[in-house]
Amino acid sequence: MATRYRFGLEEYERLFRGVRNAELLEGEVYRMSPIGPKHAWSVARLSRVFTEALGDRAVVWPQNPIRIPPHSELKPDLALLRPKDYREALPTPEDVLLLVEVADASLEHDQGLKLALYAQAGIPEVWVLDLKENRLHAHRTPKAGVYTEHRVLLPGEAAEPLAFPGVRALWEG
Repeated sequence: MATRYRFGLEEYERLFRGVRNAELLEGEVYRMSPIGPKHAWSVARLSRVFTEALGDRAVVWPQNPIRIPPHSELKPDLALLRPKDYREALPTPEDVLLLVEVADASLEHDQGLKLALYAQAGIPEVWVLDLKENRLHAHRTPKAGVYTEHRVLLPGEAAEPLAFPGVRALWEG
């Protein structure tokens, strides 16, 4: 009989430090899908849009870890964080204003397990860019472990982060 092993945050960080394509979800290590050109371009474009629009009002955090104690450390494609110095400690849900996941081969995983974990952690807003169907899913207002608002945007429509009204990210597809 196989034994399943659950990792804690400290053990995961010690064993997987420097491994870019792994993340910890509820104690289990997942291998992330490879990043293709459309995925990379989407992250780069959003990073530029938010960096230019927000300046020092938020930290733009591309493809870096977010800790969700006690058993998760995820690497969303982009996060907007409260402005502060994260040199000594990775951000936690209280620091996150918006998370963005770019999904090519990972849509089911991003909209399933990861989205549920983000909602349970109280992250106020998550965008999932579905590259295959050319849609942006905006999930907002977590309550009782689920997002109570879900809006689908099509190419040409603009999304505004809840934390930054008036800052528009045009979804080009």
